[in-house]
Amino acid sequence: MNRLLTAVTCLATLGATGVVAQSVAPSKDIAAVVASPTRAPANRARDRYRHPAETLAFFGVKPTQTVVEFLPAGGWYTEILAPLVKGRGRYVALVPTAQAERTRTAFAEKAATYGAVQVATIDFKTGASTIRAGSADVLLTFRNVHNLLMQDDPAVAERVFKAFYAALKPGGVLGVVDHRLPEEMDTAREKTSGYIKRSTVVRLAQAAGFKLAGESRINANPKDTHDHPEGVWTLPPSYRLKDVDRPKYAAIGESDRFTIKFVKGR
Repeated sequence: MNRLLTAVTCLATLGATGVVAQSVAPSKDIAAVVASPTRAPANRARDRYRHPAETLAFFGVKPTQTVVEFLPAGGWYTEILAPLVKGRGRYVALVPTAQAERTRTAFAEKAATYGAVQVATIDFKTGASTIRAGSADVLLTFRNVHNLLMQDDPAVAERVFKAFYAALKPGGVLGVVDHRLPEEMDTAREKTSGYIKRSTVVRLAQAAGFKLAGESRINANPKDTHDHPEGVWTLPPSYRLKDVDRPKYAAIGESDRFTIKFVKGR
């Protein structure tokens, strides 16, 4: 069974949670940019774990939208999102103020591929953002919520999710992918392991005003036991233990991840 069919099957089983969602095949635009030779070979090699085409299709991303990516870091998804909306929509990177200039410089070096992109900032201490309220169609965060939960200030995540809500248009989509901590495991591990519970993300999103709109297991990995010596960074691509048990962790692959879609009320 291919990954897209798996996503459709899994979405069909969500009735018990009251969530109604419909999986959509990747558009030609998404498929083309995912297959583009402008992407770094090392990034393309990870598609089998991150499933970008199916993930973006699930979140409903379109080339004509204003798409905000929170904490793009090394730009794995930026390589896909910025070219996807180039000339038709708008790509916005949302980063802490201290990272703004570094991010602008990195984007300027790829202007031929990315086109005109915007770098917006957010203050973790207040939640204030330079994104115009109600301007974004989609806001995406890939494996970043765990970083918010690991901050010394426990209210950072709540403030950031409220900023997400404010940035989106009515009916706008918040898409979240992160490393899944099973619900039966100790919640305290969210502060150290890089894994977080689905229920934690749902709580944060709903407290900010979002409605749960759908879930997919497209990025799930049943081989992941979630209990590694160095947390999620034990696994590829980090391999924090270096050569210690490397074949074992390579066989597991990248982490087990949840993929959740939220919507801002109209």
